[in-house]
Amino acid sequence: MSKSHTLKEIQDILKNETKIKLSGSDIDGITRGKVVNKDKAVKSLDAVDFYDPVTNLPLDSCPRGLLKKFVHKLSNLGYKGKVLFHLLSKRIYHKQTVEWSMNETPETLFHKKGVNLDPLTRGMFGYSVTRTTLNKEFFHEIYDRCLSFDIPIEGLHTETGPGVYEAALYYSDALNMADRAHLFKTTVKQIGLEYGITSCFMAKPYNDLPGCSGHIHVSLASLTSGENLFSAVGDTKNPLTLITPLMKNFLAGILLGLPSMMACYAPVINSYKRLVENYWAPVTVTYGFENRTAAIRLICPPLCPPSATRLEMRVTAIAAILGSGLYGIEHNLELPFGPLEGDAVGKGERLPRNLKEASETMKKKDSIARKVFGDNFVDHFTSTRDHEWALWERQVTSWEVSRYMETV
Repeated sequence: MSKSHTLKEIQDILKNETKIKLSGSDIDGITRGKVVNKDKAVKSLDAVDFYDPVTNLPLDSCPRGLLKKFVHKLSNLGYKGKVLFHLLSKRIYHKQTVEWSMNETPETLFHKKGVNLDPLTRGMFGYSVTRTTLNKEFFHEIYDRCLSFDIPIEGLHTETGPGVYEAALYYSDALNMADRAHLFKTTVKQIGLEYGITSCFMAKPYNDLPGCSGHIHVSLASLTSGENLFSAVGDTKNPLTLITPLMKNFLAGILLGLPSMMACYAPVINSYKRLVENYWAPVTVTYGFENRTAAIRLICPPLCPPSATRLEMRVTAIAAILGSGLYGIEHNLELPFGPLEGDAVGKGERLPRNLKEASETMKKKDSIARKVFGDNFVDHFTSTRDHEWALWERQVTSWEVSRYMETV
């Protein structure tokens, strides 16, 4: 069900229902909501987004409202953003073998304080066609229930690491994809609870294993013809000739905005535990053709048909991508440097190393984030990040206790 349905269609869909789970996303991307009477839910459809009760204008702090603004601006230029969540990795914890009798549930997470959890499957079994059989009811329920919510999954498979799965959501328009990605995470968590499974999307649950990532593939299409506006006829020996000036403007805007928008791309303390050298994670302002160490990977022929020419952001925030890309188009920005060749380590401007650095960079008076998002959003969002950092600074970690308890 979406706002594209008429009121009559929505009433027909809900004719046998008495209550609806109504929810939205807070500024951290966490689902907040409640179960309400069907009639109240239908009345609320005029406001999917959050509005200021005094001015009746969209809240500056609403991420979805921000994305809608950029989608509208692109539409006025004759473009629409096409987005694919290519990777949305999660670790799933569950005690499955006969030697254990208790599942990992919110209760066990509380008592274990989030450590020494038992993964759904053990070992490093990326793309295994057998490991998914162990929990096939849960596995297939994700596919089937997501499809019933209009969230088609293009692929779902095991990835490298204990209990790690990876999902690719089928490409769609930017706003629709943002809604789908948000609902996908909520759905997977809810299904997991029914099976005694805890689904985790945090970036770095383990010290000694690769982290969990989200990658977004983005292109711009013509509103009228649907044609991919990033694809150009050129020479495969010179990849930059295979992308249009529009794509170069879009890419240049993202590169310019990346440092000051890092707090959006990596919004929590743990995000930066993944963003370290030698883990295929973006740590510098770089781009490259089919280069997975760069922050932005460009994909074009001969690795794909011209119609599939796109960029892959190896950190994710759809509003930040579209907003900074749009800034590049509006200001006709040129690429500041050439594509990366080889490993990105030690090449290019180093991105913020932690949430405090990211927030400070975003808050600067002349930051691109302020020019794209506006002062109200930046001031509100960075205040929430600063609060998160203040909480972190007061924590005594298990690493500190084990290292210093006896020795100091």
